[in-house]
Amino acid sequence: MLTRQILFGLFAALLLAALPSTAKAQDKLPVVATFSILGDLVSNVGGDRVAVKSLVGANGDAHVYSPSPADARTLADAKLIVTNGLGFEGWLTRLVKSSNSKARNVVASKGVKPRKLAGKHAHDHGHGPSDGDPHAWQSVANAKTYVANIRDGLIAADPAGKAVYEANAAAYLDKLEALDREIRETIAKIPPERRRIITTHDAFGYFSDAYGVEFVAPQGVSTESEASARDVARIITQIKKQKIPAVFLENISNPRLLKQIADETGAKVGGTLYSDALTDEKGPAPTYIDLIRHNIRTLSAALQS
Repeated sequence: MLTRQILFGLFAALLLAALPSTAKAQDKLPVVATFSILGDLVSNVGGDRVAVKSLVGANGDAHVYSPSPADARTLADAKLIVTNGLGFEGWLTRLVKSSNSKARNVVASKGVKPRKLAGKHAHDHGHGPSDGDPHAWQSVANAKTYVANIRDGLIAADPAGKAVYEANAAAYLDKLEALDREIRETIAKIPPERRRIITTHDAFGYFSDAYGVEFVAPQGVSTESEASARDVARIITQIKKQKIPAVFLENISNPRLLKQIADETGAKVGGTLYSDALTDEKGPAPTYIDLIRHNIRTLSAALQS
């Protein structure tokens, strides 16, 4: 009998000890980010006060994402939804409507000067020629704008956490500032005539504008767009004419196209770049800072050799 009482007492103590952590988890602000890169930015700013879910997860392609009924339920439970904007999430409007979500919405790219697209590239998201390139996070300066918008959105949704969100954002912005310096120092060591590469799709325009590396893509901005035989022939001619030294794969795209181009031109496959999605924890780019750092080191290794 005594043993049973002792065991019951231990069980009760363990149960009570678990209750505060359960309550704490329930008190976290439920935030939905549309894709993994945004999810990481939100986690860095929100810290322990937020519970973040990303609709498009690690190695997922938001261009071709098809929402599920579970996603609608996730949005319905959210207090804050963080989106990229700039036409990136063409599937989101219907999803929000079907979910009847009452959550606040933060457009992370608000205030970013969009790159203009022309010709077929402008239509790759199904929008008109005036639409901007949505991949603004590829410039660290733009990522800092994202962080500021996320900070302000979290404060609006959870005013009690204002001091925490401001402190977390300031610390993370310092890390992004250091990352930007690292990129510029690394690129400065690459001979200017070698700062030209081929990638799978046109996702690095903001990086190109910010840091002076020329990217040429046989596909347009969206991975839904297949490169035509004429596009491939044009790229092959350009590589040979300009002596572009390397082609790079991406984690969300079919590698066969670039391997074909590399075989026909002699340009080497320089490795994998990460554009629209993080990797899982076991991969080389589980966070935004890891993603940018991996890309610049991969570029440097291929272009300096």
